[in-house]
Amino acid sequence: MSVNSINTATDNLQTAYLSPEVTAKEKSQKESDAKKDVSAVYDRSDKQAESNAAPAKRTYRPDSALVQQLKADQAAQQQNLLNIVNKMLNKQVTAFGRANSGTEGATDMWKFLASGDFEVDAETKKQAQEDISENGYWGVKQTSERILDFANALTGGDPAQIEKMRDAFLKGYRKAADTWGGELPEISKQTYEAVLKGFDKMAEEAGVSLSEVK
Repeated sequence: MSVNSINTATDNLQTAYLSPEVTAKEKSQKESDAKKDVSAVYDRSDKQAESNAAPAKRTYRPDSALVQQLKADQAAQQQNLLNIVNKMLNKQVTAFGRANSGTEGATDMWKFLASGDFEVDAETKKQAQEDISENGYWGVKQTSERILDFANALTGGDPAQIEKMRDAFLKGYRKAADTWGGELPEISKQTYEAVLKGFDKMAEEAGVSLSEVK
């Protein structure tokens, strides 16, 4: 047997009995070498072109549906406050009539409230007097504060809505006055003044100018 034959047989034996780790290492090395032969090409021309291209012109269109919805919401807010004011003042007037049942010097309207369907017993009259007292539920302070709180809640505190809410209050007050013959009792007039002062204060704190009340 020649020397070359022996060497060839030896090489074949070594290859046949190589460990898996060695074989995997050689495979990994070959794959790495193959990757190095592949040139990574990065063409900046496309990116540069995209960068230099003029931005697409955007078209702005008013959302008419949203505008109409917002207008409707504002109108609903004003109507809500108008209704609230009307109901509150009607209840305040009713409490006033009950509290002044049989009182000397009461106007004909309040005498009427204290008679007929509005006749009240001593206990009801006493409760009504407490309700319209300075710190009572239907007194000037609490009633005016509730009206202003409702106005603030309906608008979410938006300063731009202060004058609209004040106008809604005025309409609600006039509606209540019409219900009772065109004039409300002194307690309601004092409530009116307290609410207007409240709106003026809100506007001043928000830096908003209000038009003169007509």
